[in-house]
Amino acid sequence: MGSLTGRNFSVMTFGESHGPALGVVIDGLPAGLPISEEDIQRDLDRRRPGRSPYASPRREEDRAEILSGTSQGLTNGAPLAILVRNRDARPADYEDLKTAFRPGHADWTFFRKYGLAPQSGGGRSSGRETLSRVAAGAVARALLAPLGVTVRAASLAIGPVSAQRRDWAFAEANPLRFLDPDLAPLAEETVAGAMAKGDSVGSAVEFLAQGLPAGWGDPVFDKLEASLGRAFFSIGAVRAVEFGDGLAISRMRGSEANDPIGPDGPLSDAHGGVLGGISTGRPLTARLFVKPTPSITVPQLTTDTLGRPVELSVAGRHDPCLAPRLAPVAEAMGLLTLADCFLQGPSRLDRLGDVWR
Repeated sequence: MGSLTGRNFSVMTFGESHGPALGVVIDGLPAGLPISEEDIQRDLDRRRPGRSPYASPRREEDRAEILSGTSQGLTNGAPLAILVRNRDARPADYEDLKTAFRPGHADWTFFRKYGLAPQSGGGRSSGRETLSRVAAGAVARALLAPLGVTVRAASLAIGPVSAQRRDWAFAEANPLRFLDPDLAPLAEETVAGAMAKGDSVGSAVEFLAQGLPAGWGDPVFDKLEASLGRAFFSIGAVRAVEFGDGLAISRMRGSEANDPIGPDGPLSDAHGGVLGGISTGRPLTARLFVKPTPSITVPQLTTDTLGRPVELSVAGRHDPCLAPRLAPVAEAMGLLTLADCFLQGPSRLDRLGDVWR
């Protein structure tokens, strides 16, 4: 399975939704970075279930344990291992799903590839796997913070309700992590209506990175938006990604789409902070489009492992809308990608020596 990502900031996640624990091993960290379990916990708490009426009621503390890679509160150059133990798994909720494939989930494709019958809680394909990414993202955040690089994400759209303005402080306190205070009640009404019918709603997440210097990313195959796109698409529920003006730029003329350039770089940001696959120094913006939660109690047609037709209603504890808890995961995947770029170092000989001074 593809559980390893990154060349310089190398991350490997492990664990399953209903296993004893999940975790991550990070390699490539320089020695001397201050990092603590509390630093990691702040980001894990933002993703943690059971914190709002619009999140899975699964009760997990998601307490981070640093097992290796630090000495006296500083990274020591060795692999950093972080563990989070599962405390509230309920395999009994999946007893009726042992042989039936849940529509919209990875059950059927895992069965075809690995010969595995549907696993309790979704196993490795569960959204719970993303807590390992968020733990690693917290470390990447600490690495990038001294450079002035900040990353955040929030819900831009909940079903048909799209934010018309962006209030990031409001979003962080809102149970749906929705950006528009004026439309938040309508967004909550939309989710509540779907929940009442045993259904779910799709959503969109906006990602914003600021303070990024010009020059990160590489041309051709390792363009910055290509690396970020790969990271974002690795989140199971993400079905589309756009940067800058995204799809709208395909309807523009060149005179409208081109960002004028001044002495310090582009003066506008239609391209979302990236040109030629390299950061411009402008804010880096992306939007992730997220499918509705596939676990719903509405009866659905499927088959079992013997190919027999089954009508299935999925019980258990699930998020009716994924964006609020997916936003911290989007932040994490962006942070991992940017940390990998940072640790690559300069690509100019006249600046390469500065690394060793």
